[in-house]
Order: sequence, then C-alpha cells, then structure tokens
Amino acid sequence: MTIAFSGPAPAAPRSSPWRQWRQGLFGSPANILITLGFAAFVALVVLPFLRWAVIDATWTGTAQDCAARTGACWAFIGEKTRFILFGLYPNDRDWQAATAVFLLIGLVVATGIPRLWGRWLALAWPVTLGAAIAILSGALTGIWVATDKWGGFPVTALLSVVGFAAAFPIGIGLALARRSSMKLIQLLAVGFIETMRGVPLIAVLYVSTLLLPLMLPAGFSIDKLLRAQIAIVLFVSAYMAEIVRAGLQAVPSGQYEASRSLGLSWGTTMRRVVLPQALRAVIPAFVSLAIGLFLDTTLVIVIGLFDFLNTARVSATDPNWIGFYNEAYAFAAAIYFALSYAASRYSLWLERHLRAVST
Repeated sequence: MTIAFSGPAPAAPRSSPWRQWRQGLFGSPANILITLGFAAFVALVVLPFLRWAVIDATWTGTAQDCAARTGACWAFIGEKTRFILFGLYPNDRDWQAATAVFLLIGLVVATGIPRLWGRWLALAWPVTLGAAIAILSGALTGIWVATDKWGGFPVTALLSVVGFAAAFPIGIGLALARRSSMKLIQLLAVGFIETMRGVPLIAVLYVSTLLLPLMLPAGFSIDKLLRAQIAIVLFVSAYMAEIVRAGLQAVPSGQYEASRSLGLSWGTTMRRVVLPQALRAVIPAFVSLAIGLFLDTTLVIVIGLFDFLNTARVSATDPNWIGFYNEAYAFAAAIYFALSYAASRYSLWLERHLRAVST
C-alpha cells in the first residue's frame, strides 16, 4: 500500500521587482506610449522647471544679483513677502492682520475635527468671525483701518470663510423652500437657485460693484468689500442649496414616516431627524464647494480688491523689483495648491471616517 502525505502546496514563484517594473512600464503598447509620454514630460517640463526654480535660482540679494542669473529670483519673494501677504495694510498693524488670519484658520481647522461638532461650534463661528473682523478693522485697538487698506491673504481668507459660513443657513433654507409644498415659495427658490447657478461669479461681482450703487438712494453707499462679500454669499448659497437638496433626497422616506408616527412637528423632524442625516451625507461635497470658493475669490481682482493673488501681481510692479511676475505667481500658486490639496486629502479622510462610523 502506498501512503501519500499531503503537504502545503508549493508557493507560486514571485516575480522580481525588475520584472514587475518592466511589465508595468513596457508590458503593452499602451503602457509603452504612457511611459514615453511621461518621460517626454519630465525631460521637457519638469527638469527645466527644476533648473529654473532650484539650480539656477537666486535665493538672496538684490534685483541686480537676479539679473546676472537665468533662474528664479526668490530674493524677490523674500523682499516682498510682507506685501504679498498683507497688501496695503499698515505696516505697524501687521499683527492685527496675522491674528485675524490665525483666528479664521483655527476656526476652520476646529470645524474639521468630528469630535468637536456640537452646539458650541455653531456659537464659535459668529463669535470668531466677529472677532476677526473687529481685529482687522481696528475696532479693538481704537485705530481704525479702512477696508480699502485691507489686502492680501486676510481678504482671501475673509471672503472664503465668511462667504461659506453665511451661505450655509441660506442654502439650507433654499433647499427646504425648493421642496416646499407651497408653490409660490418653491417657484421663488427655484428661480433664485437657477439664476445664480446659470451666471458666472464674475457677472455677479460686476452687478454688485457697478449696478448696485446705481440702484441705491442718493447719498447712500455700501462698502465695496461688503458688496463683494454679499455677492459671494448669494452665489455660493445657490450651489449649497443643491448640495443640501441632494442630502435631503438621500434620507429614506421611512425616516419621515417614523417621525410623523411619533407626533413630531415638521420643524422638529427637520432639526432632529432629517437634517442631521442629510448634512452628514454631503459633507465631502461641502468640502469640495469650499475649495472651489477659496479658488474663486481670485475673481475679485476684476473689481479692484487686493486679494492674495492681486497683491502678488502688484508686488512685481515695484520699480526696484519690476518684472518678477513668474516668481510672484509661482509663490501664490504654491500657497493655493498647498491649501487646496490639504483640503482635498481631508475630504477623502472624512469620507472614510464617516463611512467607518456609520458601519
């Protein structure tokens, strides 16, 4: 009798790393074309950019030192960092602008932590925004700074954060009005949402800056920065309303029926049952909208506001450092990219976190 001993099956031979790389890069005609295209991109774009930005760059010195080299003049950024960040804001009051920016960034970061979500956070928003505006305007120190002196990153942060915060309750109201059974309210909400979503932001800004003052009574005026802020709030609220409406539609109808069976009023049902679920489902979409708003604030250039991108552009018009537009735009682009990329990664993390919590 022959007895066969069965043991573990032999492991499949593992391919070498080089074979895996070769298969991935040149395993098919499509892979070969992609590899060659990427290599051409590196040779024609990446390497020349690194040579300009790093190898041949001038890191310290004057404009004359930069003129002697062919690379980037980062000495210009070192000289103009203060103006790019704060614009025409008084030099001796830079701490006020920096404090306001830190308050706004801290508020956004705190809002992004799920453990901190609660009633106190809803109260912290108006308090912190009011404190930031009061610090920027000089109301706390008694030395007022007119809004036409505000500029740079504080203006960008203020337009973005205040625009999103003020548009949030308006967007919820519009979403609920669009689903209302009262036809007049529904038509008004649909008309506002579709009108705002059907025109570009730059047109809304032009209306707020050029046409709105003509509609006001004689002797009555609204600050340009405030007009731009209102225009951004109304524009963003229309997009936010559609996001909230999508969240409301994602809530199962059984939730509404269960609330009615318990005798809950419409307001209590929305506040305690429906809206918490709807808003939780569309938080990643809110983050994407916030990133878009942060980038779209650069459009206020067309109405003469000195946001971060505009101060970067104007910094290159200094007679002592004239012409360094590439460095100015590269610096601004790096800041925009870093913040937007961080927000996008946070959105992915938050989506995974909420999915894990729900399961």
